[in-house]
Formats: sequence, structure tokens, C-alpha cells
Amino acid sequence: MLSVRIHSFACRKFLQLSGYQGIGTTPLKSVIQQKFHLFRPRCQLSKSETQLHSSGKLSLGKRLQTTAAIGIEQAVAKPTNNKAVGYWLLGCSGMVFGAVILGGVTRLTESGLSMVTWRLLGEKLPITEAEWKAEFSKYQEYPEYKMKNQNITLEEFKWIWWMEYGHRMWGRLIGACFYLPATLFWAKGWLTPVMKKRVVVFGALIAAQFKWIWWMEYGHRMWGRLIGACFYLPATLFWAKGWLTPVMKKRVVVFGALIAAQINYAISMFLISGAFVAGLDAGLVYNSFPYMGNGLIPSDILSMKPAITNFTENPTTVQFDHRILGTTTLCLISAMWLLSRKRTLPPRAYKAATAMATMAWMQVALGISTLLMYVPVPLAAAHQSGSLVLLSLAVWLSHELKHVKRIVK
Repeated sequence: MLSVRIHSFACRKFLQLSGYQGIGTTPLKSVIQQKFHLFRPRCQLSKSETQLHSSGKLSLGKRLQTTAAIGIEQAVAKPTNNKAVGYWLLGCSGMVFGAVILGGVTRLTESGLSMVTWRLLGEKLPITEAEWKAEFSKYQEYPEYKMKNQNITLEEFKWIWWMEYGHRMWGRLIGACFYLPATLFWAKGWLTPVMKKRVVVFGALIAAQFKWIWWMEYGHRMWGRLIGACFYLPATLFWAKGWLTPVMKKRVVVFGALIAAQINYAISMFLISGAFVAGLDAGLVYNSFPYMGNGLIPSDILSMKPAITNFTENPTTVQFDHRILGTTTLCLISAMWLLSRKRTLPPRAYKAATAMATMAWMQVALGISTLLMYVPVPLAAAHQSGSLVLLSLAVWLSHELKHVKRIVK
């Protein structure tokens, strides 16, 4: 309250000294612009001005002018910078979406270890037939060839090599599209203090993805990269929505904010369990539904010792976990949609809940079809893409409900 009074006093005092006569003369906004240069954001005030203002060493008049400048700027600033940052975050989340899909196809086609060298910069493309044969000879020295692909021809090797090359180049493009704009926005002062911390975390996460790429290419270890994607994709999408789309702030009666959060967790776990399924080729062990063999629970579900290793090493257990998580997630989403029909929700939240429920049923249908048809690559890729769409819709719903004031029956 005191700050508001100081701002008002500063404005009135300055306008009196400037000869401002009131309504009918120069508009208030023009006077403020001309005298104070107020349309500089606070973060663009000179360092000396900010330090002196914070320490109280300015004269009373100067301090009041600076305080008024800051207060008025906060009230009338245009959201142009916000939208630029929002579109950047939205673009990054879309690129991560594409990377997960491309990585899934690379894994399904067993192309991930076709490039046996790793250079961040200066990756040399084989062009001549001799260079391709040399690259193929390097690949033949690795277990991937010796254990799985001994019958592969040079032409088939070229195809999986280009798949992996495209995956790597897409990852580098994500890095460039994140780090370069982040540096620009930081230098221009367009990032809030909270957003700066998030940018640092995201930057470290992307760097870790590059650092761990080789270790995570082996079998089920790809789940580590997928965890990073599951964190990065919804987080950037959520914050992008916050910068671009104002949420409904009206006071409503709603039950679903807490359930929406649980659905996000369930979908993330479902997606990660799918990485284990892909890494262990667990989709090929029991190709029936709902039974696994002669019953709902297979006999070899805990066949490994120690028992804990079954959850990461046993294809039967991994597929069983994926089925249970998928069924649980579908039930949660369906229950939320049914209950939302009897509650007062903002219109956009209704749309998000309906879209999420529709996508959940489509995703389950895709998963069962993929299983029954022995994991054809197009269906498997569509199933993986559907999980990301489902996660994005859950993030949308969470965004629409994040400013709900209360949760009552």
C-alpha cells in the first residue's frame, strides 16, 4: 500500500513541476515517456541506477522518480517479450517431441549403434564407396553386428546409418535452438529471475543428454534419456502456455486439480515403462491380450534373482508393468472425464479433459494392436507418438486448472 502511495505522489509531484495542466493537454503516458524514459524494463535500468536506488543513496527526488518509473512500467509494459519467450519454449518442446519420436523409430529399427564414433562437431559423412566400406568395417567390430546383424548388407547398413545420423543432427539442432535464443534473451533481460534458474536447469539437462548418449544406447538404458524428455517436454510446454495463454482465474467449484497432477505422474511412468518395453523387445514375449499365456499373470514374472532385477531386466515383468500402468492411467483419465461432466469447469478445461480422454482410449487401442500384430514399426511409432500427445494434453489440462482457487465437492 505504501509503495502505491509513493508512486502516486511521485507522479503528481513531477507533473506539477513539469507544468502539466491536467486533462485536455499532453497525455499522461506521453509526459511519463518523455521525462522518465519509463518504457525501459526494470532489468534494463543502468546498474548504477539500480544499486543507488536499492541502497537509498539517491536524492529524494531522484529516488521518487526511479520508484515511479519502475511502478508505472510494471503496470503498462507490453507483453511482447513474454510472447517471444513463450514461442521459443513452445518451439523447443515441439522439437523434443520430434526427437523422442525419431529416437523411438531409430530404436525400433535397431539403428542406434550403426555410427560407432561420436563427435560433437566435425562429423564426417562417408561419400565414396570406399568410405562406406570403411564405416561398415568399424560397425562389424561391435557386438551389435556380431550378435544381431551378421547378415546385414552394405545397402542395409547405409539405411540404418542415415537413421542414426538424422537422430544425432536433430539433437544438435535442439541444442542450437535452445542455447542461442536463451543467451540472447538473457542478455536482453527478457527472462525473469525464476525463468533464468529454469533455463540453467534445462541447459544442464540437454548437455547431460549429449554426455550420456552412448551409455544409454544399450538396451533398456534408453529410459534415462526418456526421463529427461519426460521432464523437459511437459515443463517447457507448461511454461510456454503460461507465457502465451492467460489462464481462467475465475473462482470455480472443481474437483480435478489434484487428479490432473496424479494423471501427469501416471502418464510419465507409463511412458518410461514403454522405454523399457522397447529396450528389451518385451512386446514380442506375450502377443495376446488381456491374457499373458494361460492367465492374467504369467508364471515367469519373477523368474530372475534377485527379484528386483525383474523390473528392469525381465521382458515378461516389463510388459506386465506396462499393461498395469496403461490400464491404471486409462481408468484415472476416464474417471476424471466422467466426473467433470457433473462439475463446473472453465470451458477450456472441459475441452482439455475431453481431448485427453479421447486420446487415452486411442492410445490403448494402438498399444493392443501393436502387441497383437507383433510390433510392426509404423504401429509402434504411432503408439509412442500417442503417449507424448497424451502427456501434452495432460499438461494443457494442468495449465487450465493451475489457478483454481479452491477444491470442493
